[in-house]
Amino acid sequence: MTRVYVWLQQHPTLVDGVMAAMLVFFGAISVLERNAFVASVAGVFIGAPLLFRRRYPVLTYWAVVFFGAFQALLGDRPTLSDLAVPMAVYALAAYRVRRISLIGLGVGLIGVVIALEHWITGAPRTHISSYAWVFVYGVFAAPLIIAWVLGDSMRYRRAYYLDLEDKARRLERERDQQAQIGAAAERARIARELHDVVAHHVSVMVVQAEGATYALDGSPQTARRALGTIAETGRSALAEMRRLIGVLRAEDNTADRAPQPGVDQLEDLLEQVRAAGLAVDFTVEGVPVPLPQGMALAAYRIVQESLTNTRKHGGPHVSAQVSLHYGEDELRMLVRDDGRGATALTDGQGNGVIGMKERVAMYGGALNAGPRHEGGYEVEAVLPYRAALIRDAA
Repeated sequence: MTRVYVWLQQHPTLVDGVMAAMLVFFGAISVLERNAFVASVAGVFIGAPLLFRRRYPVLTYWAVVFFGAFQALLGDRPTLSDLAVPMAVYALAAYRVRRISLIGLGVGLIGVVIALEHWITGAPRTHISSYAWVFVYGVFAAPLIIAWVLGDSMRYRRAYYLDLEDKARRLERERDQQAQIGAAAERARIARELHDVVAHHVSVMVVQAEGATYALDGSPQTARRALGTIAETGRSALAEMRRLIGVLRAEDNTADRAPQPGVDQLEDLLEQVRAAGLAVDFTVEGVPVPLPQGMALAAYRIVQESLTNTRKHGGPHVSAQVSLHYGEDELRMLVRDDGRGATALTDGQGNGVIGMKERVAMYGGALNAGPRHEGGYEVEAVLPYRAALIRDAA
């Protein structure tokens, strides 16, 4: 049955053509059975307009009404071809708004009264009882009412399905847009992590390699220590890269995830930076509070990126100061140096400052970076606790 229904839906013109042909055939048979040839001709053509009932339901309805009125006014009795009238009412209710279909239904019900006056009474109405007349009227009016109800329900159901399809398309577009936004955010996050990891470790390796080159002839022991630092830094960079790639390749979120660095690991970071030849002072003010993991990682990466750029742009004898201030509502971070004061704390493409600003913006904070009046460079970041808690909870 499902295949038959689908086939009928795919060939609407053929279905309407067969239905119209059958009604014309019934009307033609009635012509042969009667002497009232002119009146019977209307019964032949009354079903023909149904061929266009889907595309032109209003014109189809009025054409059927015209032939039906012509047939009734000439006194011809009803035939099977008169089923075209409720079919036209159904099409009008199914494919046009309710206001128009109700007008059509009203015209049809009035037409039934006129037709009965000619079909049944044939004389003054006193020859038939009122109850019998009402009963006969109900018999002829019921198909019109039933056809209108079925057509109106079909129109409502079609509109409901169209609305569902429209909502499904909108939801699909929104899902695609959300997927694109999520993919873009994920790419930005991965780009920040790769930049911070690669830039920091590679800058340490470059500084140590340059130092080893100068000390190779005069101080082999110093050169050996520098080469050891390069190897250790390289292994650390490879470990971080493998962790990131492992997370990207995992399809079921089962990848091993090492603990993310945070504020507690700043001492290890500073020791590594000092071993690379950069003098760094570290101070903590206020009472330290536990930070959400994402906020702690952002603080770590900001300090890491700031010191990396200090080594790259500060000059040969630069030193830096890192300070953390735990307030009541926010963590304030300050990283400054006494180097040459680059015009921009970037790696040439602007990824350094962009990455730090993105990290701070995710937690509703603010970041200022620029040269100091007395020389050097300064990075100041503010991370509110409440916004970080809300974001990490989300």
